[in-house]
Amino acid sequence: MISADFKDKGILVTGAVSGIGLATARLFAENGAKVAVNHLPDDASAKGVLEGLLVEGLDVVAAPGDVSVAGEAETMVSAAVSALGRLDVLINNAGTSNTKAPIPSDDLDAMTEDFWAKIIHTNLIGPFRCSRAAAAALKKTNGAIVSTASVAGLGIPGSSIAYGASKAGLINLTRNLADALAPEIRVNAVAPGLVRTPWNAAWPDDRKQHGIDNSLLKRMVEPEDIAQAMLFLASNQAVTSQTLVVDCGRHR
Repeated sequence: MISADFKDKGILVTGAVSGIGLATARLFAENGAKVAVNHLPDDASAKGVLEGLLVEGLDVVAAPGDVSVAGEAETMVSAAVSALGRLDVLINNAGTSNTKAPIPSDDLDAMTEDFWAKIIHTNLIGPFRCSRAAAAALKKTNGAIVSTASVAGLGIPGSSIAYGASKAGLINLTRNLADALAPEIRVNAVAPGLVRTPWNAAWPDDRKQHGIDNSLLKRMVEPEDIAQAMLFLASNQAVTSQTLVVDCGRHR
């Protein structure tokens, strides 16, 4: 397991009360960081998650806010930086598929304007908003940004055409932000494959098995696998402008 010394460092993780975000927030906190746990303001589960992390002895604070909303994302980042006292790493993890099950690529009628807007504003514009809002604080600490992309942004079928396009855009945004914010801030992304999360928990076994069978390691990716990749990219001072695929060998 990768470990790093993040003692006295401030970390903001968006979309952090379940799945990849929760695993990432926990891992950074276990490595000594103070972590701002972002969640939607109306998420009823957030209080219990935060209390659970505090019971574990982890140093976390709540950071409510919707990254898909202009102004709200920036206010959330500002409040998180203030609560943390500094910002060393921004994890852009908040995202949405906007569907409970994958939508076939030939179902173009399902790709409505509203469907596109929800995905793009959350998955692509949201990370930009947060990154722009966090840039000044991250420059002071020579910090890092790590975003959750997807193998869907690299051509593997995802939950929908719109989702894949949003993640391809996020991979491109990662490269451009790395250029724009260098040399003070490193910017990278992780592209997960099929991850065991609450979103796909109710899928039929055969649907999940298809993804497993198409991977070299014959298993699903666990949220902790992605958290480990996030920790690596946040701590390695020589890596920027990269998208690290973590998918058990499906994209090849």
